[in-house]
Amino acid sequence: MMSAMNRNLKQFDRILVLLAALALAQAAARAEDAAASNGGLSVLPDSRYGWFNALDHRSWYNEGNFPEPFLVDDSGLEINEARLDWLHTKAGAQHSDRLKAEVEKGFGLLTLELEVPYQRDVSPAGRSQGFDNVDVGARHPVFQFVSAGGWFDTTLGVAVELGIPVHSDISKNTELVPKVFNDLRLGEHFTVQSIFGVSTLYGPGPDGGVRTFEYGFDFGYTVEHGQLPLPGVQQVIPMFELVGETGLNREAAGQNSLLGNACFRLNLKTLGRVQPRLGLGFIFPINSNARADVHSGLVTSLVFEY
Repeated sequence: MMSAMNRNLKQFDRILVLLAALALAQAAARAEDAAASNGGLSVLPDSRYGWFNALDHRSWYNEGNFPEPFLVDDSGLEINEARLDWLHTKAGAQHSDRLKAEVEKGFGLLTLELEVPYQRDVSPAGRSQGFDNVDVGARHPVFQFVSAGGWFDTTLGVAVELGIPVHSDISKNTELVPKVFNDLRLGEHFTVQSIFGVSTLYGPGPDGGVRTFEYGFDFGYTVEHGQLPLPGVQQVIPMFELVGETGLNREAAGQNSLLGNACFRLNLKTLGRVQPRLGLGFIFPINSNARADVHSGLVTSLVFEY
């Protein structure tokens, strides 16, 4: 038990280091603001708005341009988007395939989403398949900070996801996940999307009442067509993801599972009003708990923004 707690504390220490790095970046941005003012540079008029003037018209988040994650829950603003993802993972003689269709619609800065996944699990003990929970969700920013020069641009928001069971072989329990997220842009190319949530399962069976802390980080670097002129491609976005979960109760309390995903997206040139976005990722376990369930994996993603 003590070793599990120590491992858990180490994982949280890493999260704190990442948050501290973000705080240092914000301090650098405030120094940039001060330098701009002292240097006599022109300062934009007040762009704050919303409740308590917490939002900023200049934020890049408002343009809906953050790259779409793969395993990490999407936290960016999506105006009109449809996507289809396929996830394949295996561990020894076991393998799993998950196909997910998703639609997102934006109303101002509010994004609503609907996900319909189908899953098939195969092991030496047999197979199970069927539709998983139908997920409905919503997210909205609550605070934005943009430095005077625009180099540092961060958005803090809240989100909620409700998983509705369809009573298939793999969908028995209702799931509720309140979340907080932060979408950060540093300079012209680098983005960091982070999200944290607590999942609670409701309903019958041994899973009813299970609570899990879920977290994810998505790092991206956007390369424009002018820097890498590939035919038919507007942007190339190399990405790296960390996605994990830690049990909060029952026998899994304190046990942490962490996966990595080395991936990229190609944002293609528009076809009329539609922009296709292709993605591919290679999944691998980072700690022993993750390795017990996943030895390797592959994820593909096709997004249509319209």
